[in-house]
Amino acid sequence: MTKTVDLNADMGEGFGAWTMGDDAALLEIVTSANVACGFHGGDWDVMAETMSAAVRKGAGIGAHPGFADLHGFGRNRMQLPRASVQNLVRYQLGAAQAMARAAGGKVRHLKLHGALANMASEDEGLAKACYEAALSVAPNIIIMVLAGTAQYRAAEALGCPVACEIFADRAYNDNATLVDRSLPGAMIQDPILAGARMAEMVREGAIITESGKRIETRIDTICLHGDTPAAVRIAAEVRRSLEADGVTLVQFSGEPA
Repeated sequence: MTKTVDLNADMGEGFGAWTMGDDAALLEIVTSANVACGFHGGDWDVMAETMSAAVRKGAGIGAHPGFADLHGFGRNRMQLPRASVQNLVRYQLGAAQAMARAAGGKVRHLKLHGALANMASEDEGLAKACYEAALSVAPNIIIMVLAGTAQYRAAEALGCPVACEIFADRAYNDNATLVDRSLPGAMIQDPILAGARMAEMVREGAIITESGKRIETRIDTICLHGDTPAAVRIAAEVRRSLEADGVTLVQFSGEPA
C-alpha cells in the first residue's frame, strides 16, 4: 500500500511593510498552508494575499490562531481565562473564514500557533477548550494536532476530524513535545538532515526524539516553519526525500482520532 502524507507550512506571517518568509516559493512545494490570523503575525492585506495564493495553487487552507502577541510573534506564554482563550480562537477563525471565502476558497483545518500550541500540547484541558471553540464556529473543521501530545488526546475526546502533525525543523523531547527554542539543537536548519529524519519517521510511523526514543504515532502531515531562513530548502528536501522513499504527497483527509 502506497504511503501518503501532507506537507504543510505556516505562512502569511508578515505584517504591513515587514515580510516574513517566502510564501510564494513554499506554495510551490507544500500541500497545505496554515495562515496567520493577525494576532501573532499577518494583517488583513497579508491574509487576503496569502489566501488568494493558496487558492491558486490548490493548497489546503488552515487558520493558524495564536496569542495576541505581535511583538513576540506569538511565542510568549500568556495566562488568560479559558472563556477568553476560546473567544480568541473564534475571532481569528472567523477572520480566516471570511478571507478564504473572499478569495474563492475555504478553511478546512485549524492549527494552533506558537506558545498557545505548546501550552495546549501539555494541557489537555486547554487544548480541548480551544478545539471546542473552533468547532462551535466550524463543526466539520479538521483539527491539526501535535502528534502524541495532549492536543491529540483532547481531539480524541471530542471525536472530531484530526490531522496528526510532526515537525521537520524541530527536535523532540521524550514526551513528544518540542524542545524549547532556547536550547541548543532545538531548531533543525540542515535540509539534508530534516529530509532524512522525516523519511525515517514516516517509514517507521514514529516520532524519533533527541535521545533516540521512538514514539509510535499516526502521521498525517509534516510541518515546517515558514519564517526560518532555510524554510524553502528544507521543504524541497523533505518533499524529495519522501518521494524518493515512495511516499505520495497529498492533503490529509481528517479521519477522527
